[in-house]
Amino acid sequence: MNWTALRITPGANRDGVIAALFASGSQGVLEDGLSLVTHFPPGADVDEIRSGVLSADPRAEVLITSAPVTDYSEWRASVSAHTVGDITISPPWLAGGNAGSTVVIEPAMAFGTGEHPTTRGVVLLMQGVVRAGDVVADLGAGSGVLAIVAAKLGAARVAAIELDHDAIGNTEQNVSANDVDQRVEVIEGDASMLLPLLAPVRVILANIISSALISLLPILRASLASDGQAILSGIMTEEREGFVSVLEAGSWVIERETAEDVWWTVQIAPR
Repeated sequence: MNWTALRITPGANRDGVIAALFASGSQGVLEDGLSLVTHFPPGADVDEIRSGVLSADPRAEVLITSAPVTDYSEWRASVSAHTVGDITISPPWLAGGNAGSTVVIEPAMAFGTGEHPTTRGVVLLMQGVVRAGDVVADLGAGSGVLAIVAAKLGAARVAAIELDHDAIGNTEQNVSANDVDQRVEVIEGDASMLLPLLAPVRVILANIISSALISLLPILRASLASDGQAILSGIMTEEREGFVSVLEAGSWVIERETAEDVWWTVQIAPR
């Protein structure tokens, strides 16, 4: 019997769609450009899976087809190591070790393996911002990759804040595997509530959907140290103009920016 193949193009909540797929029993999600691809075994309740996806993101486009029996060793082989500046992000089976500039991430339900341009954009800009001894907050930490990179770059304390309970185990696993658990604290909860309790923070990282970023901007400003910086991603390049207008209206200064594929990442500071 054939498996069921799903190709989902999220509309506004990519992380929520990924979480919904794993909650429905997906064994792995491949990011193919803007789309997410996964497979379910024969007998899977396709209507329930679709309903879960659309509950997480009503704007998602869901394409369902049949597919031959899937060998997830092939999916595993599709996950690559990525070098961004001086940092390499690698799955365990491709990592030569976890010292220095290599960050080892176990691909699981949490977003952030280095496969996505938004992750790479933040990692690139971080390397010009995070300093030895910094206090850093990673909002929507997912796999913990950005928090781990911050620690590898010398941050003294990093708060990895994640709202999704099901992602916490993977985050903690990755933090421990990279030997940074003495400096990275994984915190389950709402970033808008928790971030002010951590202030002042020298660097804030947030790779989440653009609408959430906009609503968080006042909280970011209030929580940053006097010389603080924020690095934001999850913004599509077609949204850049509107997002820049919001930043200007809120008296933020763009320090640096980068783009890859259809994704824009920006480093900002309060004016």
